Amino acid sequence: MGTTRPYATLLGAPVALALLAATVAGCTVQPTGPDGKPVPPVRFETPSTATTGSTARGTPSAPPAAPRVLYARGDSGPEVRELQARLRQIEWLFDGPTGTYDDLTEEAVRGFQGKRGLPATGATDTVTWQRLLGMTRKPGKWDLYLMGGQPADAPDPRCLTGRVLCVSKSSRTLRWMIDGRTVSVLPVRFGSEYTPTREGVFEVYWKSRHHVSTLYDSPMPYAMFFSGGQAVHFSSDFAARGYAGASHGCVNVRDEAAIADLYGQVRNGDKVVIHW
Repeated sequence: MGTTRPYATLLGAPVALALLAATVAGCTVQPTGPDGKPVPPVRFETPSTATTGSTARGTPSAPPAAPRVLYARGDSGPEVRELQARLRQIEWLFDGPTGTYDDLTEEAVRGFQGKRGLPATGATDTVTWQRLLGMTRKPGKWDLYLMGGQPADAPDPRCLTGRVLCVSKSSRTLRWMIDGRTVSVLPVRFGSEYTPTREGVFEVYWKSRHHVSTLYDSPMPYAMFFSGGQAVHFSSDFAARGYAGASHGCVNVRDEAAIADLYGQVRNGDKVVIHW
């Protein structure tokens, strides 16, 4: 073991005697070294808040702030639609996207959070969102509008006069227009590559409220025929599966109440324009 050297030895006898005399006299003396220069005083550091986690007065420091909530139940908009599309990718949500933060979305977020050890609040905060971004890809247009609700294209010029069912394949929408004015817009789907929906200008030549296809033996309610066996009609399959399916060439509508209303307005002889 080493030998402890006396303080007087470390500072030098003259300095130690001067400090002793000053202490006895009750005053402060700046010590000097053997070369006559002042010796810096020895400083003793107290623990800082960085090492103790407390303030100078010894009180606990504030806890870290909770993550900021981005979206919660009742919110709506394109951001909520993206959230729902991402939850669908990893099978935490099976409905939508609808663009509205409903009870199903809240339940899906709560399950996602609990699985990853996050506070299961059901609200999407910054931590939850970043975790979800890291596990999913950017949704494409049809991921976001799987069940419809996509914005319609500008109407084709051929739709601007008369009474027209103006159908856009690019936006998957049907505009019901009268003299250039849009009365309503409905999401629609079309035939597959093997049974494509025909494009061009047609007219409604027959309406059948409770139609059943003789070729496919499937219901075609509110059918408005425009080209051979192709018609605009309600599809329960579209209502259930969205764009995961396809028609046999018809223009499918998923909103039964909306097409029932449209069926009541459309007349035989009204124009049908199907375009990209």
